[in-house]
Amino acid sequence: MKAIIVTSCPSGIANTIIAAGVLEKAASAMNWQATIECQNTVKTVEKASQADIDAADVIVVVGAANDMARFNGKSVYLASLDACFADPKQFLTDAAANAKTYAHAEETSVDAQAPSSQKRIVGITACPTGVAHTFMAAEAVEEEAKTQGMWVKIETRGSVGAKNQLTAEEIAAADLVFIGADIEVDMSRFDGKRVYRTSTGAALKKTKEELAKAFTEAEVYKHGGAKADSNKQERTGAYKHLMTGVSHMLPLVVAGGLCIALSFVFGIEAFKESGTLAAALMEIGGGSAFALMVPVLAGFIAFSIADRPGLAPGLIGGMLASSTGAGFLGGIVAGFLAGYTAKFIADKVQLPDSMAALKPILIIPLVASLITGLIMIFVVGGPVAGVMNSLTEFLNSMGSTNAVLLGVILGAMMCFDLGGPVNKAAYTFGVGLLASQTYTPMAAVMAAGMVPAMGMGLATMLARSKFNAQEREAGKASFVLGMCFISEGAIPFAARDPMRVIPACMAGGALTGALSMLVGAKLMAPHGGIFVLFIPNAITSVFLYLAAIAAGTAVTGILYAVLKQRETVQAVPQQA
Repeated sequence: MKAIIVTSCPSGIANTIIAAGVLEKAASAMNWQATIECQNTVKTVEKASQADIDAADVIVVVGAANDMARFNGKSVYLASLDACFADPKQFLTDAAANAKTYAHAEETSVDAQAPSSQKRIVGITACPTGVAHTFMAAEAVEEEAKTQGMWVKIETRGSVGAKNQLTAEEIAAADLVFIGADIEVDMSRFDGKRVYRTSTGAALKKTKEELAKAFTEAEVYKHGGAKADSNKQERTGAYKHLMTGVSHMLPLVVAGGLCIALSFVFGIEAFKESGTLAAALMEIGGGSAFALMVPVLAGFIAFSIADRPGLAPGLIGGMLASSTGAGFLGGIVAGFLAGYTAKFIADKVQLPDSMAALKPILIIPLVASLITGLIMIFVVGGPVAGVMNSLTEFLNSMGSTNAVLLGVILGAMMCFDLGGPVNKAAYTFGVGLLASQTYTPMAAVMAAGMVPAMGMGLATMLARSKFNAQEREAGKASFVLGMCFISEGAIPFAARDPMRVIPACMAGGALTGALSMLVGAKLMAPHGGIFVLFIPNAITSVFLYLAAIAAGTAVTGILYAVLKQRETVQAVPQQA
């Protein structure tokens, strides 16, 4: 049997890779000549050639694959990702028996063949880092909506930009706009539509409940006027504004930190020699990228609050925070001060129609910048700078006991909600201190953040009999995600068994954070996981740092392997 097997999922990270591996192994055991096309976002997709398509007896498409027109006239079997995990060999047997000739219809932005009574949902997911929660939440919402017979399309606004973008036609035809975001997103496209907003964590972990609430609680959105915000959304507004600033700051931190680390390849003090490559790298990283960190943080906090008129006052306030020594804490203050000042002027200051056009381009930037700048210089800058200096001196001079305690706290926070507000608070603390040349907290934060996903992967290896086949495959993907510093790889396990998974993760994370601080490990870059270690001098005490990560992973893995209850095997119905 010659076959082409195509796998795809919205995130292109975990499920599509797992499904490809499972089906490739099953096809090999059945002596099929199978070409595997794994449509993923982490490596180059090797697409089936036209010769392979022409020679194939059956084409198995698992998930919502792209570019289906090339299979027109071929024998094709379509199925969901879930259908292939329980018994892959039986799945392929059913695929060969039930495949039908595929007639491709040109896709339009709105599914013309969908029943008129079918509910239509469009939406956006976005998280501060734009790596895991963004795509996993989109996948969860799409799968749940399709299970309920709805037409759905979710736009992901991740670290690589907007993917699966919504068109004006799709938005116009939608019954509901579902926003699962921890940062502010452009809402102007949804003016006049029924909109429901929630967090990516809720969209991922409580998908069914959130969809049900969306249809009952959504309100008509009026862009530029009173927003349809629930009380819960108002309470979380400050967090969203902060995370918007952090998400725009992160690329500068990553690029700057790695450039600084690369400058150290030539020697720890080689950058002091003017005109050398080491000096140039330090200028790019420390002199430029890190110099922009606080202004960009403040600017996009203000942008999140007041839209475009808040950007200039926020950037100016952030620059003043840097120049006065107030650091990232001052930048946060400047961002909120500039944003709410600009928003107050926009909402309260009324001008004649002939002068209205001057308000967003002249009056708001000028007045908000003056107010923010004067307050930062004469009121906020000095005290916050004192706080930052005290914090930096305390961290740099802290003894081993205090350092270990801080590591325990940061490590436990990183593992508590796996990418949620507590996790992001610890992460933001570590990132903010990089601009003050304080690198040990960032090392503890990243090391602890790798533990949950790696620990879950280890647990599935240590106690295989307690996990079903799908969980064991998910454990492999989770381990890899953990190595990449994507804590969210543990979410599928935490969602099913939170009372055992979360304590196990926190125990391992706390140990890792404590050990990292104890050995004085320093990290120059705030992301990248284990792969940062391949950059010379990006982290100090490499082997002790790896030992800290390994110790925490072992504690989490062993603890959960012991606590996990044996999985009850249930028959999973096959999808025809």
